[in-house]
Amino acid sequence: MDYHFDHMPVLSRGRHRNPKRGACFMELASYLAGERWSDHPACTHPLLAALARLVNDNTGDESRAKLVHLVPSIIGLASDDLRVDARIALRCATTALPVAAAERQLALAVSVLAAEEMLARLDGAAPGRLSESSVRVMEEVPHAAEQARRFSRAARITQKGFRRYAAPNAVQLSVVGIVQACIPDPDALLCGLLEEAIADCAAMIHGPRTEIPATASPVHA
Repeated sequence: MDYHFDHMPVLSRGRHRNPKRGACFMELASYLAGERWSDHPACTHPLLAALARLVNDNTGDESRAKLVHLVPSIIGLASDDLRVDARIALRCATTALPVAAAERQLALAVSVLAAEEMLARLDGAAPGRLSESSVRVMEEVPHAAEQARRFSRAARITQKGFRRYAAPNAVQLSVVGIVQACIPDPDALLCGLLEEAIADCAAMIHGPRTEIPATASPVHA
Protein backbone atom coordinates (compact mmCIF):
# COMPACT_ATOMS: atom_id res chain seq x y z
CA MET A 1 0.00 0.00 0.00
CA ASP A 2 1.35 3.41 -0.90
CA TYR A 3 0.95 6.27 1.55
CA HIS A 4 0.86 9.93 0.52
CA PHE A 5 0.87 12.77 3.04
CA ASP A 6 1.90 16.36 3.17
CA HIS A 7 4.62 16.05 5.81
CA MET A 8 6.84 13.41 7.36
CA PRO A 9 5.33 11.79 10.45
CA VAL A 10 6.76 12.79 13.81
CA LEU A 11 8.73 10.12 15.65
CA SER A 12 6.87 9.03 18.77
CA ARG A 13 6.60 6.05 21.10
CA GLY A 14 4.84 2.81 20.23
CA ARG A 15 3.10 1.50 17.14
CA HIS A 16 0.93 3.68 14.92
CA ARG A 17 -1.95 2.62 12.70
CA ASN A 18 -0.98 5.05 9.95
CA PRO A 19 1.48 7.91 9.33
CA LYS A 20 -1.06 10.56 10.30
CA ARG A 21 -0.86 9.28 13.87
CA GLY A 22 2.94 9.52 13.94
CA ALA A 23 5.66 6.92 13.46
CA CYS A 24 8.20 4.97 15.41
CA PHE A 25 11.74 4.64 14.06
CA MET A 26 11.08 1.40 12.19
CA GLU A 27 7.70 2.48 10.83
CA LEU A 28 9.40 5.47 9.26
CA ALA A 29 12.06 3.11 7.86
CA SER A 30 9.33 0.94 6.31
CA TYR A 31 7.86 3.98 4.61
CA LEU A 32 11.20 5.22 3.27
CA ALA A 33 12.01 1.70 2.04
CA GLY A 34 8.78 1.57 0.07
CA GLU A 35 7.40 -1.28 2.15
CA ARG A 36 4.00 -1.80 3.72
CA TRP A 37 3.62 0.38 6.84
CA SER A 38 5.03 -1.73 9.67
CA ASP A 39 7.39 -1.60 12.65
CA HIS A 40 8.82 -4.96 11.53
CA PRO A 41 9.90 -4.23 7.94
CA ALA A 42 11.86 -6.73 5.89
CA CYS A 43 14.50 -4.12 5.03
CA THR A 44 16.27 -4.43 8.40
CA HIS A 45 17.77 -7.27 10.44
CA PRO A 46 15.16 -8.25 13.08
CA LEU A 47 17.47 -7.79 16.07
CA LEU A 48 18.71 -4.42 14.86
CA ALA A 49 15.09 -3.39 14.31
CA ALA A 50 14.26 -4.53 17.85
CA LEU A 51 17.06 -2.33 19.20
CA ALA A 52 15.79 0.63 17.17
CA ARG A 53 12.26 0.18 18.54
CA LEU A 54 13.56 -0.02 22.11
CA VAL A 55 15.69 3.09 21.73
CA ASN A 56 12.78 4.90 20.07
CA ASP A 57 10.43 4.03 22.94
CA ASN A 58 12.87 4.73 25.79
CA THR A 59 14.18 8.16 24.87
CA GLY A 60 12.58 11.52 25.48
CA ASP A 61 10.88 13.50 22.73
CA GLU A 62 13.80 15.86 22.14
CA SER A 63 16.34 13.03 21.89
CA ARG A 64 14.03 10.92 19.73
CA ALA A 65 13.71 13.72 17.20
CA LYS A 66 17.48 13.58 16.74
CA LEU A 67 17.23 9.94 15.62
CA VAL A 68 15.56 10.83 12.32
CA HIS A 69 18.87 11.19 10.48
CA LEU A 70 19.71 7.56 11.29
CA VAL A 71 16.57 6.09 9.69
CA PRO A 72 17.89 5.90 6.10
CA SER A 73 21.08 4.17 7.29
CA ILE A 74 19.16 1.22 8.76
CA ILE A 75 17.42 0.41 5.47
CA GLY A 76 18.99 -2.51 3.61
CA LEU A 77 20.76 -3.95 6.65
CA ALA A 78 19.22 -7.42 6.39
CA SER A 79 21.10 -10.70 6.78
CA ASP A 80 20.62 -14.22 8.14
CA ASP A 81 24.26 -14.44 9.26
CA LEU A 82 24.29 -15.26 12.99
CA ARG A 83 27.43 -13.17 13.34
CA VAL A 84 25.25 -10.10 12.91
CA ASP A 85 23.05 -11.13 15.85
CA ALA A 86 26.14 -11.78 17.95
CA ARG A 87 27.71 -8.45 17.04
CA ILE A 88 24.55 -6.53 17.93
CA ALA A 89 24.21 -8.36 21.24
CA LEU A 90 27.87 -7.75 22.03
CA ARG A 91 27.68 -4.05 21.22
CA CYS A 92 24.63 -3.67 23.46
CA ALA A 93 26.02 -5.64 26.40
CA THR A 94 29.46 -3.98 26.37
CA THR A 95 27.81 -0.55 26.24
CA ALA A 96 25.43 -1.21 29.13
CA LEU A 97 27.62 -3.28 31.45
CA PRO A 98 29.88 -0.45 32.77
CA VAL A 99 26.91 1.78 33.70
CA ALA A 100 24.24 -0.72 34.75
CA ALA A 101 23.20 -1.21 38.35
CA ALA A 102 24.93 -4.02 40.25
CA GLU A 103 21.89 -6.32 40.12
CA ARG A 104 21.96 -6.27 36.32
CA GLN A 105 25.68 -6.74 35.84
CA LEU A 106 25.74 -10.54 36.05
CA ALA A 107 23.17 -11.00 33.29
CA LEU A 108 24.97 -8.47 31.11
CA ALA A 109 28.36 -10.08 31.73
CA VAL A 110 26.87 -13.45 30.75
CA SER A 111 25.55 -11.79 27.58
CA VAL A 112 29.04 -10.51 26.75
CA LEU A 113 30.55 -13.98 27.14
CA ALA A 114 27.73 -15.65 25.16
CA ALA A 115 28.13 -13.24 22.24
CA GLU A 116 31.92 -13.62 22.25
CA GLU A 117 31.61 -17.41 22.38
CA MET A 118 29.21 -17.44 19.46
CA LEU A 119 31.48 -15.19 17.38
CA ALA A 120 34.49 -17.38 18.18
CA ARG A 121 32.58 -20.53 17.31
CA LEU A 122 31.34 -19.11 14.01
CA ASP A 123 34.83 -17.88 13.14
CA GLY A 124 36.44 -21.21 14.06
CA ALA A 125 38.51 -19.52 16.76
CA ALA A 126 39.57 -21.00 20.08
CA PRO A 127 36.96 -20.79 22.85
CA GLY A 128 37.52 -18.11 25.45
CA ARG A 129 38.57 -15.46 22.97
CA LEU A 130 37.57 -11.94 24.03
CA SER A 131 37.81 -8.70 22.12
CA GLU A 132 39.64 -5.76 23.65
CA SER A 133 36.39 -3.95 24.37
CA SER A 134 34.98 -6.98 26.18
CA VAL A 135 38.14 -7.41 28.26
CA ARG A 136 38.00 -3.75 29.22
CA VAL A 137 34.37 -3.72 30.38
CA MET A 138 34.67 -7.06 32.19
CA GLU A 139 37.61 -5.66 34.16
CA GLU A 140 35.35 -2.84 35.34
CA VAL A 141 32.97 -5.33 37.02
CA PRO A 142 35.30 -8.06 38.35
CA HIS A 143 32.79 -9.72 40.70
CA ALA A 144 30.08 -10.04 38.05
CA ALA A 145 32.69 -11.12 35.49
CA GLU A 146 33.91 -13.99 37.67
CA GLN A 147 30.36 -15.15 38.37
CA ALA A 148 29.57 -14.97 34.65
CA ARG A 149 32.62 -17.07 33.77
CA ARG A 150 31.62 -19.78 36.25
CA PHE A 151 28.07 -19.80 34.90
CA SER A 152 29.18 -19.85 31.26
CA ARG A 153 31.54 -22.79 31.82
CA ALA A 154 28.57 -24.86 32.99
CA ALA A 155 26.24 -23.85 30.14
CA ARG A 156 26.68 -24.20 26.39
CA ILE A 157 24.21 -22.35 24.25
CA THR A 158 23.12 -23.57 20.82
CA GLN A 159 23.02 -21.36 17.76
CA LYS A 160 19.23 -21.61 17.70
CA GLY A 161 18.99 -20.72 21.37
CA PHE A 162 21.33 -17.76 20.92
CA ARG A 163 19.31 -16.31 18.05
CA ARG A 164 15.90 -16.87 19.63
CA TYR A 165 16.63 -16.10 23.26
CA ALA A 166 20.13 -15.02 24.30
CA ALA A 167 20.68 -12.26 21.74
CA PRO A 168 17.22 -10.64 22.09
CA ASN A 169 17.53 -10.83 25.88
CA ALA A 170 20.92 -9.13 25.71
CA VAL A 171 19.44 -6.25 23.71
CA GLN A 172 16.45 -5.90 26.05
CA LEU A 173 18.56 -6.09 29.22
CA SER A 174 21.04 -3.57 27.86
CA VAL A 175 18.46 -0.93 27.02
CA VAL A 176 16.74 -1.34 30.39
CA GLY A 177 20.12 -1.20 32.12
CA ILE A 178 21.00 2.06 30.41
CA VAL A 179 17.57 3.62 31.00
CA GLN A 180 17.74 2.87 34.73
CA ALA A 181 21.45 3.69 35.14
CA CYS A 182 22.54 6.56 37.38
CA ILE A 183 24.21 8.52 34.60
CA PRO A 184 23.70 12.15 33.50
CA ASP A 185 22.31 11.47 30.01
CA PRO A 186 20.99 7.97 29.30
CA ASP A 187 19.31 9.24 26.12
CA ALA A 188 22.67 10.17 24.63
CA LEU A 189 24.08 6.73 25.44
CA LEU A 190 21.05 5.01 23.87
CA CYS A 191 21.28 7.11 20.72
CA GLY A 192 25.00 6.45 20.48
CA LEU A 193 24.42 2.73 20.97
CA LEU A 194 21.95 2.60 18.09
CA GLU A 195 24.29 4.55 15.83
CA GLU A 196 27.22 2.24 16.63
CA ALA A 197 25.10 -0.89 16.16
CA ILE A 198 23.99 0.35 12.75
CA ALA A 199 27.63 1.00 11.81
CA ASP A 200 28.62 -2.50 13.01
CA CYS A 201 25.90 -4.11 10.91
CA ALA A 202 26.73 -2.03 7.86
CA ALA A 203 30.38 -3.07 8.08
CA MET A 204 29.45 -6.76 8.41
CA ILE A 205 26.76 -6.82 5.74
CA HIS A 206 28.16 -4.41 3.17
CA GLY A 207 31.83 -4.41 4.11
CA PRO A 208 33.89 -1.48 5.42
CA ARG A 209 33.57 1.80 3.61
CA THR A 210 36.47 2.73 1.39
CA GLU A 211 37.47 6.20 0.37
CA ILE A 212 37.32 6.85 -3.34
CA PRO A 213 40.63 8.40 -4.37
CA ALA A 214 40.46 11.79 -5.98
CA THR A 215 41.00 11.83 -9.72
CA ALA A 216 44.48 13.06 -10.47
CA SER A 217 44.74 16.17 -12.54
CA PRO A 218 46.37 15.65 -15.92
CA VAL A 219 50.00 16.62 -16.08
CA HIS A 220 50.88 18.92 -18.93
CA ALA A 221 54.36 19.09 -20.26
